[in-house]
This record gives sequence, C-alpha cells and structure tokens, in this order.
Amino acid sequence: MRVLITCFAHNTHYHNLVPLAWALRAAGHEVRVASQPALTEVVNGSGLTADPVGDLDSITELMTRIAGDPTPYQRGLDFVETRHQPFGWEHALGQQTMMTALSFAPLNGDTTIDDLVDLARSWRPDLIVWEPFTYAGAIAAHVTGTPHARVLWGPDVILNARAQFLDLMARRPAELREDPMAEWLTWTLERFGITPDAAAIENIVTGDLTIDPAPASLRLPVGGEVLPMRYVPYNGPSVVPDWLRTPPARPRVCLTLGVSARETFGRDAVPFEDLLHALGDIDAEIVATLDASQLTDRDALPGNIRVVDFVPLDALLPSCAAIVHHGGAGTCSTATLHGVPQVVVGALWDAPLKARLHAEAGAGIELPPDKLDAATLRAAIVRAVGDPALAAGARRLRAEALADPSPAAVVTRLEQLTAAPRDPSRSASLRRGEPQ
Repeated sequence: MRVLITCFAHNTHYHNLVPLAWALRAAGHEVRVASQPALTEVVNGSGLTADPVGDLDSITELMTRIAGDPTPYQRGLDFVETRHQPFGWEHALGQQTMMTALSFAPLNGDTTIDDLVDLARSWRPDLIVWEPFTYAGAIAAHVTGTPHARVLWGPDVILNARAQFLDLMARRPAELREDPMAEWLTWTLERFGITPDAAAIENIVTGDLTIDPAPASLRLPVGGEVLPMRYVPYNGPSVVPDWLRTPPARPRVCLTLGVSARETFGRDAVPFEDLLHALGDIDAEIVATLDASQLTDRDALPGNIRVVDFVPLDALLPSCAAIVHHGGAGTCSTATLHGVPQVVVGALWDAPLKARLHAEAGAGIELPPDKLDAATLRAAIVRAVGDPALAAGARRLRAEALADPSPAAVVTRLEQLTAAPRDPSRSASLRRGEPQ
C-alpha cells in the first residue's frame, strides 16, 4: 500500500502524524510526506521521505501578509461553547468566513494544491492522510478518487463548528444561504473540471474517516466514522539531559509555552516571565522551558526555578506532579498520556476548550488568560500539586488513553479502507493518472 501523508509547513502539526507514519512503514507500506519546502528538513529528521509541494517558505510571513497580526482573529474563533448550544447565524457565518479566508485557503494555496494533485496522479497512492488544516490532501484525494483520512491533533472543533453552521444555514431562506467553505472548495475543484455537489463538499471536509488520538472523555460529538488511536508523543530529534536522570527531591512542576507560538508568531500567546518571580516560595521545583527570547534575565529568577530551552516532554512529564501550559496540542496530549494534572492557560484556537474539557473531566484547572496573575497562578500550581482529586482525574484520562488502539492497530483499519469498493462517480481515469 502506498500512503501519502500531507501536512502544511508547521512542525507541531506534522509531529502528530509521525507515529502513524512509522506504524505504516513498520507494516511494510510505502510512505511519503507532502508539504511545502519549509518542512522538508523536519520530515527528513523524522526518518521519513519528503516530497515538497507548493512554494510556501514561511507560515509566519504568509499569515502576517494576509492578516497582519493573526492573534486577534484567532481569539475571535470562540470554540469554548461548541459543546453546549449552537451559535447564532451571524457568529457562525463569521467563524466559517475567518477560518476559510485566513486559514484554510492560504495554507492550501493554488500551487500547493496543484502540485499535490500532480503528485497523487503520478505516484498513485492507495491512501491519503491529512491533518485538519491541510485540505489540499482531501482535494487531491477527491480529484484522483483516492480514499482519505483525517488525523486530529485536538478536539474536532472544525467539524463541530461546521455541523452547527450547516444546521443554522438549513433554516435560512435558500437565497440567503452563504457557505464560504463550500464556495472556496467549489472554485478550487472547478479548476480541475469538477463541479462538486453538497455530498462531495462534505466528504472533502470530513474525510472518509477521522482518526482521533484523544481519550473518549475529551472528544467532541461529531458525525462520520471516528477511529480512536492512542496518542504516541513525538518531540522531534532530542536529547535527555543528565539532570533528568535523578529523581526530584520535591514535587516537580513543568511550565511550558510549547514551540508552536514561538516558531509561528515569534512570541508567546501567554507571557509568563513576570509571573515566575511569584513562585519562589512554592515547595516545588519549577522546570520552565523558555528560551532566551522569552526571558530578559534568568539569573534574577527564584532558586526553585530551573530554566531550560527545550526538554522532550515525553521524558520530563513522568517525573512531574503537575504542568502549567498554554493548551498546545502536543503538550496537552503528552500530559494526558502521562496522567499529569494540568493547569491550562488557553488563549488561542481550541486551547480554551481543552482547558474546559480537562476541568470538566476533573483532571485539570481552567485558568483564562484574563484571570492570570501572580496570585491565581500560584494558587493553581499549589492545588494541582496537592489535590488528590485532580491526580485521580488525570489517572482516569491516562487509563482511557492507554485503552485506545495503538497506531499499529489502526493500520489494519486503514488497509480495509483502501480495499473497500469506491464510488464509481469518482473518476477512474483520474485515479489512473490519465489526462482529463
């Protein structure tokens, strides 16, 4: 089986795909990774074969050129309430417009889509796997009639928001039913001589199935086939530091902002430096993963704070009693896998929702950025370290995570997907790579 894995040029989104790619390779399948050239070195560093597409060199430059500072629009994408009740039409339409115009369309530019379709026609994969922003993979799958699967890295806010949007749209008069996502996909497919119907649009949006690495308690109720998969951390090439081999003399707390905001926006969504000075009297070792750009004077910090530029969380978290973080996908999932109580200061995209989900599961503390100060941070850390109920909740989520099928087990279902009969309306000539 040939498997084409697709991801736009963002390290942390790609890292989530690596364990499944390894599982496919270990099962004897051919795997290639298609992304913009900026990701090539990262793909090669993971031991996989890169097949560059498009001409995007910098996500930072792209987003800044399109939207200026992207932080305000991300904060406007309110996903926290998606579990409880639908939004009003204006909010839902604005949400779909922003996601399509400022994320999906630019991250899947015409050159990327064209190159990916050409690659799918020439290499003829049996399966295309894509992460939730990389609709170029789903488009190439539709054009070539290839089975395709999404792999989530967090709560499925994209499909959840779209399901609510479609429900609201269906209640509108026919002449007032705007759908920015469908319009963009229709324009794109028409360049390949295809006029999609509503079912085709939704298949591109949802994939033939969705692979979800979150424990059941943290999943959103979305439609379609959902295939659970145990989360397996991948931090990129890394080295375990000598100090981590010695068990801590007192409770250890990890404080991290991840690498996503640092690499994408050049700054943090949540500034912690000023607050570190208030943690000196906590009876705990605070391991803060901050680099020189995030600190002005590390020598002035209290003695119980150990500052490290980077340490693989998969190696660090087994020794931790708690973690404070920004709600990043890899950070949150790795902490959940290791059963560590979490203080989530969620600011962007789905991070506020993840903070609430962990709080509702009794495994974490939701600390909104506008409530963050020295006193609230200190109180949250003290509680996270000492509250037996939070520790028990974190252990429950860990048990759920470990009960899900491994990536190796998921490969079997993907093999079945490629063996299933295909819809004859999906062009056989395109599947063979013949001209239209």
